[in-house]
Amino acid sequence: MTPNPPARPRRFRLGLVLVVLAVALMPMRAVPDEPAWQVYFSPNHGATKAVVDALDAAKATVLVQAYSFTSAPIAKALVEAHDRGVDVQVILDRKETGSKYSSADFLAHAGIVTLIDGQHAIAHNKVMVIDGVAIITGSFNFTTAAERQNAENLLVIHDRALAARYTENWSRARSTSPRRRSGRTRRTCS
Repeated sequence: MTPNPPARPRRFRLGLVLVVLAVALMPMRAVPDEPAWQVYFSPNHGATKAVVDALDAAKATVLVQAYSFTSAPIAKALVEAHDRGVDVQVILDRKETGSKYSSADFLAHAGIVTLIDGQHAIAHNKVMVIDGVAIITGSFNFTTAAERQNAENLLVIHDRALAARYTENWSRARSTSPRRRSGRTRRTCS
């Protein structure tokens, strides 16, 4: 007859197995592959590309508030998002209506809802809210000069709660911003 091993080591092994099993079955907190934000600096450090990449990934909505807007790659990415069925809406500073053919005209001709901030002396925002998750903001104007010549910063932040706050602010600005159509401004109904 084989003697039974002592009960204490068997219980210890069983307890150890149960602890290992419990730890293995615990929900693991996912570690994101990327941080919840990215930062870019200019001149020539990829801010425009970061904006275009974010717009290329947009699936449902893009809300824009811009002071100055002359970047052809960003304008093209907005139009492409619109053409994919993304709801793109833009609020620009009133100075964007002063030139003969402005970015406001370009976007409006592409069928993008283009509004002119009607409340503020200067609508100095530089913001995009994408799909209610990503916020693009910073000193970076959506211009060629901002990418190539100016000392600027751009933040891309992934945070639903923060995106909701920016969306609320965008909606308030929209309520006082007339619509731009084919070179003229018209009041919208909100």
